[in-house]
Amino acid sequence: MATIVVLLGCAQTPAPAAAPDHATCQTQAPCPACPACPTAKPQAETARYEPRNYADLPGWTFGGQAQALRAFLEGCPRLPQASPLRRACVAAASITPGNDAAARTWLQKAFSPYAVIAPDETSDGLITGYYEPILPGSRTRGARFRHPVHGAPEDLVTVDLTAVAPETRHLRLRGRLEGRRLVPYWSRGEIEARAGELRAPVLVWVEDPVELFFLQIQGSGLIELEDGGRRGERIRVGYADQNGHPYRSLGRYLVEQGELTLEKASMQGIMAWAAANPAKLQEALNFNASYVFFRELPAQGGPIGALGAPLSAGASLAVDPRHIPMGAPVFLATTYPLSAQPLERLMVAQDTGGAIRGAVRGDFYWGSGSEAGLQAGRMRQRGRFWLLWPRGEPLPRLP
Repeated sequence: MATIVVLLGCAQTPAPAAAPDHATCQTQAPCPACPACPTAKPQAETARYEPRNYADLPGWTFGGQAQALRAFLEGCPRLPQASPLRRACVAAASITPGNDAAARTWLQKAFSPYAVIAPDETSDGLITGYYEPILPGSRTRGARFRHPVHGAPEDLVTVDLTAVAPETRHLRLRGRLEGRRLVPYWSRGEIEARAGELRAPVLVWVEDPVELFFLQIQGSGLIELEDGGRRGERIRVGYADQNGHPYRSLGRYLVEQGELTLEKASMQGIMAWAAANPAKLQEALNFNASYVFFRELPAQGGPIGALGAPLSAGASLAVDPRHIPMGAPVFLATTYPLSAQPLERLMVAQDTGGAIRGAVRGDFYWGSGSEAGLQAGRMRQRGRFWLLWPRGEPLPRLP
């Protein structure tokens, strides 16, 4: 097994939409669609939950609970039948939609708040942002739309060792067969260089290789078709699989090469560098050997998160499921990007990501489009979590 791990690289269980650090992960760590390759087995320790009062939650009375309650209800059908959260769903459905006061009153009666404390006894952590990009594209290749958005290759092999090594349950190994040998799947550079040999469908063609790169980082996006009579039609693509190579930060690479300063290594800064340095672009992109494959999803609603529920802008949060139960309400206290203005609201743990590792580590979903991308690209704040858990139920025991 160790030999297979060394040969193939590794990745976390896929997260359809999230994220990452996304724009900011370029300078720090991989995003959900671009999983990291741990050097050791997952940490066994989990978060500690300390009882609190609602008065301890900064900004709790300022509203926003109705939006979070809608997101919570979206995730209810995806929760295990035995989950205490599932039982809370029945009562939540009777609350008047859109009424913050009613939602807040019900939540206070139904849930107890707990401060989330990391295994190292810290209570604050990194909060980043992610979003869903919108790209122009076409169903057919042409002079303008030349870059393929690939579906999963038919020769991509995924190895799940959970049955023989339970400690690997968060990992998936990926490769391809050469005769009877399982070898690493092609890297990004090899996929680009051997495009004619790639046994993967093309879902749609897009215009800009850098936008395609960031689409892979975000793990989901909308493609606005600009061909023929279907002009203006949108299709959604979401994470399907990944080539098994560990993510490497493009932003960090450009900083180390002296191409960008650390302050400029945001998503927007990288895009500006790419426009000014087309001759260096492919080599820089190939530094990140990780490559993401997509599937087509319904264009209506939001992108689908790891929980299986559509994500809601400003209410869905990507977390580390080793510490925060999926589907649970989580109160977040942080600040707006590049600001000291408080950003304090109830959210729901509905997504995961390769870079989202730690008890107090979150990725704030900003929504779709350029404005959401601007906010996500700038967000790198400190923040705290409070878990809301059904009253009278034992606290969660996570792996």
